[in-house]
Amino acid sequence: MTWNLNSDRPIYSQLVDKIKMDIIAGVYKAGDKIPSVRELAADASVNPNTMQKALTELEREGLVYSQRTSGRFITEDQDMIKNVKNQLAIDQITEFFEKMKQLGYKKEETMQLIEHALGEEKE
Repeated sequence: MTWNLNSDRPIYSQLVDKIKMDIIAGVYKAGDKIPSVRELAADASVNPNTMQKALTELEREGLVYSQRTSGRFITEDQDMIKNVKNQLAIDQITEFFEKMKQLGYKKEETMQLIEHALGEEKE
């Protein structure tokens, strides 16, 4: 697993995003036990306290839950995972359209460019 962390945002926030992506991409499946805080921290080359903060945030959001003696697990709520996936997609699309607007493209022009790009992919 590659952890591409940079200094533009807090590390724990980037860890939250990375683990969310792993969940919605199926790296961690619903109900899976996730590695320990220490294992994840070592893998990501971060302080275990930082990883703990990220996992606590994921628990607060409901994507991860703890079982006192067994560790942490991914939620089994498929609808929640799907909703997170859809929200991340909407965020990406919104950000893309905002950047295109900054480049001077109107929504219709952006859609035409997308259709053109997709048309070229098919060939």
